[in-house]
Amino acid sequence: MKQPLSSNFVIGFLGAGQLARMSSLQAFRYGMQVAVFSDRPEDEPVQFMTPHSYSGSFDDVDSMLEFAKACDVITLENEFIDSAILSELQERSGTPIYPSPKSFSLIENKLIEKQTFEDAGIPVTPYAIVKTKEDLNDFGKKYGWPFLLKSSKGGYDGYGNETVKNLDQALEAFENLGGNLGRDILAEAFVDFTHELAVQVARNETGHVVYPCCETVQENHICVAVKSPAPVDESIQKRAQELAVKATEAIDATGIFAFEFFLTTSGDVLLNESAPRPHNSGHYTIEGCITSQFENHVRAVCGLPLGDPGLVKPAVAMINLLGTRKRDAQIEHAEKAVAESNGHLHFYGKLDSKVGRKMAHYTLLGDDLEEIYQRANEVTKEIEI
Repeated sequence: MKQPLSSNFVIGFLGAGQLARMSSLQAFRYGMQVAVFSDRPEDEPVQFMTPHSYSGSFDDVDSMLEFAKACDVITLENEFIDSAILSELQERSGTPIYPSPKSFSLIENKLIEKQTFEDAGIPVTPYAIVKTKEDLNDFGKKYGWPFLLKSSKGGYDGYGNETVKNLDQALEAFENLGGNLGRDILAEAFVDFTHELAVQVARNETGHVVYPCCETVQENHICVAVKSPAPVDESIQKRAQELAVKATEAIDATGIFAFEFFLTTSGDVLLNESAPRPHNSGHYTIEGCITSQFENHVRAVCGLPLGDPGLVKPAVAMINLLGTRKRDAQIEHAEKAVAESNGHLHFYGKLDSKVGRKMAHYTLLGDDLEEIYQRANEVTKEIEI
């Protein structure tokens, strides 16, 4: 790889949405050029930021080859690609990809991910692959109704997930998720939990850094807010951080990774899901931490020393701002949020808004977690996008 701190160095992102956009902003700080590959028909946020924009299919190495050869290193914005494709792309282009195809292959779908972390001694939520009516019924009998059905590959923000309360619903969801078409469908037990937690870890050959354990607030399988540090006992925070580090080591990870956990009513910390990229739960780190997840994403994949992940204030709250109607993207009634001392608004640059789509986020820093969380909700409640 070429010297990363060079104006001729090109970092490439597979995916062109808001995560790549926020990482790109940090790459630009280091004087790098940014290339991006989009698999979407519409214009995406990063494509407005760089002349090095490519489009095609994540299923076709040939369509990605020109992009890959233009880059000095490639990294991921999402996981909607196969490890075999990544491996072939790396081999044919000669451009290193991080996370490596080998690391990615260990977590590329929800079944493999569960098995990888279970094999590493990390406690995970109970699960099984279901293929038949009998499998669905047996899982319900063993772990109780309701439970979750998930598409093993490609689900996010409530897409590819369905909660089923009985066998009829399970059969319908199985069909909706593509089970009848041969897609792997994962059944996952509901666990009684008090908090949903998340930890980001950046790792490369220079070492690793661990971000604070935060709490994610979920509605309809979408993260609507984040509190950092998580309002749980310090021993629980440390346990989640330790498991996150263990998980990155289990896949020999290079890059930035996010891990989501359940804190059960009995006090156990169970790993739920991972992401081989920046994550919504880490958006608060842009202003909330000395080095954001996006800066450490760039540092990690470029082989640079990693930055301090510590909080800059005792408490940080982040509110996700979702689309409120279908229209051209614009923010209205954001004056209170923008005027707030230590408040920070991020608008992602997506051209079209639709109800429930992640369009922006708002971060507020302070000294008391519940106080700033309430204040952040208050100053953003009238925002329309």
